[in-house]
Amino acid sequence: MNSTVKQLPSWASASPLMENYYLTEWGMPVTDEQGVFERLSLEVFQCGLSWKTILGKREAFREVFHQFTVDQVAAMGVSDIERLMEDRRIIRNRRKIEATIGNARAARALREEGTDLAGFLWGYVPEETYAPRALEEIPSHDQTSTRMSKDLKARGFSFVGPTTCFALMEAIGIVDTHLMTSPRRGTSGVFDADGRRAHTATF
Repeated sequence: MNSTVKQLPSWASASPLMENYYLTEWGMPVTDEQGVFERLSLEVFQCGLSWKTILGKREAFREVFHQFTVDQVAAMGVSDIERLMEDRRIIRNRRKIEATIGNARAARALREEGTDLAGFLWGYVPEETYAPRALEEIPSHDQTSTRMSKDLKARGFSFVGPTTCFALMEAIGIVDTHLMTSPRRGTSGVFDADGRRAHTATF
């Protein structure tokens, strides 16, 4: 077992798919609207379920939600919801399906404020991130994710509690919760290895 694998959190060790996602994608900056909306939507569906389940259905989610193009998802209606409720390839949870469509409409409305979902969320990047030496030191939510949750809900988003927002922040690189001993530490370019924000980064 190499040193990188030794540093995998337990959730990333569940399967080769999960390991590849962790090593190549998780925590790396996602700064485009479509990419951020996809991650947000997957986090919505993950609520109460395992990430392994969601990741295994990712391609099906991309297909039924138009590759997570905000405008196309926002245009989905009742007939689309009923169709998705019959699609065994995805999580057939009506509230989460409706939330994803509603979130697309809320994301579209953000443009009227002169930004988009990606720009809005990247406004929460802190000056310093976490510096954990043990997995137990990584929180499930924090003050920033709580504020993000409140602000998103005020703009019409749903299924965006503080824990979901923190997981999203981790996934798209807004915070870095890799262990200090991990080879992945500081590789996003958003923060240095000590957890200080790299002001040369553009997002």
